[in-house]
Amino acid sequence: MALNPQRLQFPGHSGATLAARLDLPNGPVRAYALFAHCFTCSKDLAGARRIAAELAREGIAVLRFDFTGLGLSEGEFASTNFSSNVADLLSAADYLRHHYEAPSLLIGHSLGGAAVLAVAGEIPEVRAVATIGAPADVAHVLKNFGTSLEEIDKNGEADVDLAGRTFLIRKQFVEDTRAHRIKDAVGRLKKPILILHAPLDHTVGIENATEIFVAARHPKSFISLDKADHLLTDAEDAAFAGRIISEWLTRYLAADAPQATSPIEHVHVRETGEGTFQNAVQAGGHRLFADEPESVGGLDSGPSPYDFLAIALGACTSMTLRLYAGHKQLALGRIGVGVSHTKIHAKDCEECTELERGRSGRIDRFERVISIDGDVSEELRGKIADIADKCPVHRTLEAVAKISTTVKRGSP
Repeated sequence: MALNPQRLQFPGHSGATLAARLDLPNGPVRAYALFAHCFTCSKDLAGARRIAAELAREGIAVLRFDFTGLGLSEGEFASTNFSSNVADLLSAADYLRHHYEAPSLLIGHSLGGAAVLAVAGEIPEVRAVATIGAPADVAHVLKNFGTSLEEIDKNGEADVDLAGRTFLIRKQFVEDTRAHRIKDAVGRLKKPILILHAPLDHTVGIENATEIFVAARHPKSFISLDKADHLLTDAEDAAFAGRIISEWLTRYLAADAPQATSPIEHVHVRETGEGTFQNAVQAGGHRLFADEPESVGGLDSGPSPYDFLAIALGACTSMTLRLYAGHKQLALGRIGVGVSHTKIHAKDCEECTELERGRSGRIDRFERVISIDGDVSEELRGKIADIADKCPVHRTLEAVAKISTTVKRGSP
């Protein structure tokens, strides 16, 4: 996930200081993305964090920021409008361009999706645009104002309750919103578009995705977010969206962009900042998560440390048996290995020697079940069990390993 988060600030369109976060991957940066959040939301919305983290996991750095007057950014929200959001996006892109690298990808959620569609043509470095639950008409947001819209038209402003919070909305916001034609901007856009939308989105209906898709030029793609809600409050829904976007973007990255699979020496593990236990793991050119189950306070976004031990034993066992079958020219069917881990009292260990059973306290016990497709003779079963015990990880776990630890400053 996001491995090296950096809190940043940059001047917005009006000069107000905008609060931002740049989620950098652990390893080479393949591209930079700019994320625009939903109306009255902030950069720290759970769905935005998870999407940014999934992209960072694949080597894509993501800048997300609070629009003027929202979150931790300065400025007066009542003085902003859709045009000012677009201008803030241009300021963010300019900041990336001068301090890191111009964004190759724009991602917009809800009204932020409409904003990235409006601004994409003004950022020449952008290679692709992805929207999540975006409206096809900016004025769609006015449906949330209810009877307050009449008061705004009459008095020039009104307090509007949005998602349990009260915002002062002025007439200039309404007029600016009504003036924009997003579908016209989409029709002029000569960049690949990925449209993600949930069929059960009750805030911005699925028909909006249809309108954007019809207005867009090819290449264009649509992905259904199934039963997700508008804010992607379910962690798996947000993670799915992030994975889809990062995979889709791959074909539009520059040919000379560093690959997410660029190998590193040894194994690197680093906290992501998401949840209590989540860590991003890079092994060679491979990236994955380590975490704990929700039952103990984790996000359950990856195997636990003991799961990784069990994975190592199971994979090593399978590979060792496959090498043996190849060497002996055995027509061994597909191999499966199930591994479970528990801690038991030494005196209850049936596999232990008398000396080992005499130890006090608990010991770790891995139970391994090997399955072979097809018929296997009793003689071969015994041989398979013997060869499995010769697996290098098996020997390491049963031997006494020494661990050298050094504490230093900075990344591993």
